[in-house]
Amino acid sequence: MEEPRDYQLVPTTAAPSPLLKRELARPDPGATPFKVVVDPEMRLKLRRALIELIDYHDEALAEHFAEGKLELESYKEYIELFARSLKETMQSPEGVAYLLRAVGFNVPTSEINLEPMLRWKRGVPGAFGSSLL
Repeated sequence: MEEPRDYQLVPTTAAPSPLLKRELARPDPGATPFKVVVDPEMRLKLRRALIELIDYHDEALAEHFAEGKLELESYKEYIELFARSLKETMQSPEGVAYLLRAVGFNVPTSEINLEPMLRWKRGVPGAFGSSLL
């Protein structure tokens, strides 16, 4: 006996419109359960820049491996190296400058603060302690 479900798959009877785009819908940056005070367009640009950065690191590691410059023993090791590569980039002024440029700010690397302080509002404890996550 099948359990009742809140949904069901139904085949469409009409042919798809040729005007219908064949691509994934971009998520609405404003669709969040939290109150967002950051510009949704800026957040979308930042998200795209991060995806491009992830793709770049993935392609670079794959290229190094294919050229025999990098030895890998497992997927676990690949993921560890991938995370290290991203971490090193994001802990550099150049990595932060890349994200700033992606959203429309041109800030000299000498002015980038790699250790900004969390300033929780008075009377509202930081939900996650000293970290944002």
